[in-house]
Amino acid sequence: MKATAEEQMEQSESKHDEEDEGPTRAKRGKPEVVQDGFLRPVKLSRGDLYKPPTADELNQLKEAESLFHCSLLKMQMEELLKEVSLSERRKKLIDSFVQSVTEQLQTVPQTSEMELSDLSWLSGGVKVPFVLVPKAAKGKFHMAPPISVTIIGSYPLGTCTKPGISVDLAVAIPADVLHPKDALNQRYPRKRAIYLAGLAQHLAASPAIGAMRYSCLHGNRLRPILLLSPPGKDSSSFTLRLHACPPPGFFKPSRFHPQRNNIRTDWYTGLGSSQPVTSEPPTPHYNSSVLGDMLPRAHLQFLTAVSSQCAAFAEGVALLKVWLRQRELDQGVGCFSGFLGSMLLAYLLSCHRVSNTMTAYQLLRNSLHFLAFNDLTENGITLAKGPDSTAPSLAEFHTAFQVVFVDPSGHLNMCADMTACTYKQVQHEASLSLQFWDDPTVDGFHALLMTPKPMIRTSDHVFQLCELVKLQSCCKKLNLLSELMDHSGNYVLTALPFILSLLQRGLGQRVRLLTHSLTPDPEWPVGSDAPKYNAQPPLSFGLLLNPEQAASVLERGPPADSPKAEEFRQLWGSRSELRRFQDGDITEAVVWEGETTCQKRLVPRQLITHLLQLHADIPESCVRYIGGMLDDVIKVGREVCSTGEEESLKVVQSYDDLSRKLWRLEGLPLSITSVQGAHPALRYTQVFPPVPLKLDYSFFDREKLSRSLVPHEVKPCPVYITPVKVICHMEGSGKWPHDRVAIRHIKAAFHISLGELLTQHHHYTCQPSPTHLDVWKDGLVFRIQVAYHREPQVLRESVSPEGLLIVRDNAEAQALEMATMQRPLLTSTLHGLQQLHPCFGAVCRLAKRWLGAQLFSDDITEDTADLLVASLFLQPAPFTPPGSPQVGFLRFLHLLSSFDWRNNPLVVNLNSQLTAADYTEIKNDFIASRESLPVMFMATPNDKKVSIWTKQAPTVQMLQRVVMVAAESLKILEPQLMDSSQIQDVRVVMRPPLDPYDVLIHLSPKQVPLLSQAVDPPHATFSRGILAGRVANTGGALPVIDFNPVTHYLAELRDAFGDLALFFYDPYGGTVIAVLWKPKAFSPLPFKTSQMVARRVEVSGEEAHTVPNVEAVLEDFRVMGQGLVKSVEPRMERWVV
Repeated sequence: MKATAEEQMEQSESKHDEEDEGPTRAKRGKPEVVQDGFLRPVKLSRGDLYKPPTADELNQLKEAESLFHCSLLKMQMEELLKEVSLSERRKKLIDSFVQSVTEQLQTVPQTSEMELSDLSWLSGGVKVPFVLVPKAAKGKFHMAPPISVTIIGSYPLGTCTKPGISVDLAVAIPADVLHPKDALNQRYPRKRAIYLAGLAQHLAASPAIGAMRYSCLHGNRLRPILLLSPPGKDSSSFTLRLHACPPPGFFKPSRFHPQRNNIRTDWYTGLGSSQPVTSEPPTPHYNSSVLGDMLPRAHLQFLTAVSSQCAAFAEGVALLKVWLRQRELDQGVGCFSGFLGSMLLAYLLSCHRVSNTMTAYQLLRNSLHFLAFNDLTENGITLAKGPDSTAPSLAEFHTAFQVVFVDPSGHLNMCADMTACTYKQVQHEASLSLQFWDDPTVDGFHALLMTPKPMIRTSDHVFQLCELVKLQSCCKKLNLLSELMDHSGNYVLTALPFILSLLQRGLGQRVRLLTHSLTPDPEWPVGSDAPKYNAQPPLSFGLLLNPEQAASVLERGPPADSPKAEEFRQLWGSRSELRRFQDGDITEAVVWEGETTCQKRLVPRQLITHLLQLHADIPESCVRYIGGMLDDVIKVGREVCSTGEEESLKVVQSYDDLSRKLWRLEGLPLSITSVQGAHPALRYTQVFPPVPLKLDYSFFDREKLSRSLVPHEVKPCPVYITPVKVICHMEGSGKWPHDRVAIRHIKAAFHISLGELLTQHHHYTCQPSPTHLDVWKDGLVFRIQVAYHREPQVLRESVSPEGLLIVRDNAEAQALEMATMQRPLLTSTLHGLQQLHPCFGAVCRLAKRWLGAQLFSDDITEDTADLLVASLFLQPAPFTPPGSPQVGFLRFLHLLSSFDWRNNPLVVNLNSQLTAADYTEIKNDFIASRESLPVMFMATPNDKKVSIWTKQAPTVQMLQRVVMVAAESLKILEPQLMDSSQIQDVRVVMRPPLDPYDVLIHLSPKQVPLLSQAVDPPHATFSRGILAGRVANTGGALPVIDFNPVTHYLAELRDAFGDLALFFYDPYGGTVIAVLWKPKAFSPLPFKTSQMVARRVEVSGEEAHTVPNVEAVLEDFRVMGQGLVKSVEPRMERWVV
């Protein structure tokens, strides 16, 4: 459980409270005996020990078996409820503070009556929490003590939860302060706000009050509230919210019918041209705001009556609140608040959709089931049993509001401010939660209630409207005066539903879900004016893409003669044009720009900016699109930018062609049984896939015998050419020898034969060697390795001196098996995953680029990284599979930083081959053998017990560092992507901190062949021996293959000094090798002539010891890397010899 600082404080306090409350007593056991102030256990009789379980215990056992996957889930739920419930100590603090504030409120002084607009009686230190536009308002006002102060909301109901504890107090305004006609033209909301300012002025002098500030109830500016904190050390433990309310029954509810008007146009516009009341537009949102102030006491009474009949009601609400909070649905304007959650449970109980005897777990499940399968945007629900004749019908509510849930009075729609998109999001989340609820292969508890789902990590693409003041012109263009009056001038909330509707029409089938951020509740000091409507974070929108259609560049409309054609032209404006298609149809169509996959992924951006500019007068400069900001670090090509998909496809097509030609070869002694790729490029996950190259032969020297190209001594290091590995299995036969050396000779002969046949039939340039055959084809190099399926078994066999056959596993056999069997199988499986999820490869490339940039490539290997990313697509709960590289990368960082590697195996269910029983077996085997297993354990269908991909690396220390750096990267990157005020380059998470290292070896950029792939490539470039132009399919001299001086230098360093230091390097164009001395490297060792490599002798007394000769080691670094090493920088402040 990841806890914030606030949650940790809550936990420590709850532990303190538990200590105060003393030990709990066992239910069936005899009470312990207290002797000498200590509890002594009582010896139970045989009858007590073997007593049959009670009825309650049998019920609990049955419930755990039928409702939960296991008793662990039941215990987790119970523990969570303990964590979020209020302790007795906290309740006493709250009760004491409420009583103190209530006493203070009874002493509010009476003032003389004055004009509503005259605020001279307020001191300069207190402002009115209301945007007074228009300024003119009729009416009189005077200050007087409240007629009653009542606790309302979740606290008296017992559903108040941590963290962020809020306790609500309803302060009833005296009837003589108000007037029956105050419902008109904002008079009541203004009097309410002024009354709150008067309370703030009175309480400001009280030492019993800590901090004071204003806010708004769920962001509704018509309903300001006064927030009070207790003084001293308890100031952050809870907040008291003061609500000013009219006296019970003061206004008639029928006055606030959603089809009635309470804001007059002439008053709001100030034009003075009055019109009949019957022709005034209705103000349903304004009406529901005022009505909401009249009913909180009645709502509390209703909920208290319902909860008293259901023992688990409070716990069910608590779980629902946690579920909503993790999805960021319970705060802000139009949120699905805890109050709505309570009312929903009350509705289910009153309709007998749930039973009074159900547990909290069952209540939560049934609530989510109801939300998932009931659309309140189409068919609203009501709690009113017998509403009076003046109450609106559900149909009337639906004409005024997008989401309808009517309270017990029958007059108030409790979802008045909620947009249809928000409810669709709640529906989607509920449906998703139910999908993995019963899946025994998913940790349902963590996915359901413990994993936060911020928008940037949940939505595939996000965009923001930054200059909210532009929405004023949007309201003007859309002619939304009546809606603006209804929202009392809040142009952000006025324009939002229309923008959402416009985007829904335009995006159509491209998105599965369109969400928007809920404007947070503003808070400001009592001495400041109410913030303006645009004084809030940018409005964020999330797109959950439909991968089949999101990247389509064609928007095909209706036929030209269809009645809908005009509607299509009106929607798309000048972008719509008539087109004739291959099937002969002539239809309206819109074509968007996009050649490469990464450009097509951003088609929704073109579509959104065009619609907003055309219909809402919002310029493109105000739209901040967060969808491909991370693509730059993996882009290849300069003329047409690509993130590697097209290049990978060319490699795969060339490989497929080679594979077909290998199958058709004739003249081999044994037939080929399979041809399998074993290279990341063939599964679309190579960070920078190989590109076809045309060589400049004048740049190279020639090898005398074969005339192959070789590097020139004085020129820069030639371009790095990656050999694409291909495994070619030959059929089994009795002719194969049983000797390991003989098998290698046979394989070498096959390499020669294959090379001759490919050259003879297809004119490819081939270079055979004992271990492989290099084939130069289509500007790419394929490295074919012949394999014999029994060779690993032969390597495991040996004969003892006594002539006995011994079979023993060894590293050589494991390495061969991985290279010829496991890796090709993994490549083909992940290639299939790429076909299902088009952005899988791009997520892998981003993840591996980050691992390389942070110098972790040797610890988290390419295969391991690909499997980590695959798990995000195969077990995405509580999310949907990533639909863009950006969101996939963020989830990769979250997985690395939050997964419990110590106590859990990461199961990657490739091809859905693992069953629930397999998961249980993997978990049990893991627990039984934990100490002998790799620190990062990953199980796959073909590797349930060993974790072959992580057997060698990472170590415990390196995994800890990977987890820490991933957490920090996520902490930096997510706010940076969402915060429009930050202009910092997103590449900052790709730049490694070099402070922890002891020595830095700086390399000459000229000799780093992959320099162009660096996170920050230098402006100066070097010729690497390649030409622009068309690449020949066959022929030509064999290029310099797999030559990277840095890789060879690193191997030599590790071989020579691996016992002294660790070496780290970014394989994608890094120009620095970071060196970290091993902790025990500087420990003196007894003098031995066989252990004098890189050491010097120190004599103390009669004993001689050896210690590392650091100066000589640093000099060796320079000498070994002559021509490659530019400088060696010892960080003397980091270590002392």
